[in-house]
Amino acid sequence: NKVGTYPLAVMARAHGVPFYVAAPYSTYDHGTPDGEGIVVEMRDGAEITSCGSERTAPEGVEAWNPAFDVTPAALVTALITEHGVLTPPCEASLSVLRVDSAT
Repeated sequence: NKVGTYPLAVMARAHGVPFYVAAPYSTYDHGTPDGEGIVVEMRDGAEITSCGSERTAPEGVEAWNPAFDVTPAALVTALITEHGVLTPPCEASLSVLRVDSAT
């Protein structure tokens, strides 16, 4: 998914539920230590305020429409990949997975 992971992670934390992310290893950007430097593409608000060519929201209503959200690592219990599970702190797990995925 592109949008919705962050609020789910927040709700899981608020209710004491572990939050796991399962995705292909290639999804993880190992050159980005945190989400602070990620530029989130903003999509046209009309995608939300209209259906086809018909406006469904009242005139003057604008929509904030990010293409994806960024989930802070502090909210994630572990990352699950086809090469294994990364648990915080992830640096040790990452070094093992980098070696394993290269073979």
